[in-house]
Amino acid sequence: SLGREVAYPSQYDAGLLFPIPRAAGRAEIGVDGDALPFIGHDRWHAYELSWLDARGKPCVAAATFIVPCDSPNLVESKSLKLYLNSLNAERFNSDEAVHERIATDLSARAGADVAVAFGLPEMAEAEAGESIDAQDIEINDYGPPNPSYLSSDQAQVVEELLFSHLLKSNCPVTGQPDWGSVVLAYRGPRIERTGLLRYLVSFREHAGFHEQCVERIFQDVLTFCQPSQLSVEARYTR
Repeated sequence: SLGREVAYPSQYDAGLLFPIPRAAGRAEIGVDGDALPFIGHDRWHAYELSWLDARGKPCVAAATFIVPCDSPNLVESKSLKLYLNSLNAERFNSDEAVHERIATDLSARAGADVAVAFGLPEMAEAEAGESIDAQDIEINDYGPPNPSYLSSDQAQVVEELLFSHLLKSNCPVTGQPDWGSVVLAYRGPRIERTGLLRYLVSFREHAGFHEQCVERIFQDVLTFCQPSQLSVEARYTR
C-alpha cells in the first residue's frame, strides 16, 4: 500500500498488516539474524486508536506496541495505521478484547510475541524536570534554526533537566508538520531559558528529519552552552 492511494478501511481487516523480513536489511550491514550483535526493540506509539463497545458507543485510547528485535519481520508503518483504522467500526465486549486482538494480529505478522499496552510511556525523567514553556516573551523568529539565541552563565554550574512541548519542524519529504516534545538533561553552566525557548521555536519552519533535528539541538547546545554532560531526547507524535 505504500506510495499508493488506499481507500479508508470500513471494517476490521488483519490482512492490512504488511510484514517486511528483517533479513534483507540486515544482510546489507553484515548482521546475521541468528547471532545478533545487539538487543533492543521497535517501540510504536499509537495516538489514533478507536473502536466501538458492545452497544456501539465509540471508545478511544492511546497505545504502545513493542516489537522485539529478534522477530523475523517488522510491520510496515502505513499498513499498521490502516489496520488500526480498520478497528474504528468493530465492536468489542471489553478493552481487554481489543488488547488481545491487536496483540494476536501483530504477533502473527511479526513472527514473535508483540507486547501491547494502553497508554504511552513518560519521557525520560520529564516529571522531575522544569518546563520552559510558560515564559512571557515575544517571539518572531521561526526559522531557520538559530543557535545564536543559546547562552549560559559560566558563574553558575548546575545539574538540571529542562523540557519543552513547543518543538515543531516540517517533514522534508511531504512538507507536513512534525510536532514533538524535547528534554535536555545536562550538567554545566546554567543555560539561559529565554534563549533556549527562542532557539527551539526557531525550528518551527525548518525542514528536517526527526533524528537530524535532535542531533542539531545536541550539537548547538554543546557548542554554545558548553555543558560537561548532556543528553537530548525528543518524543514526536509521528
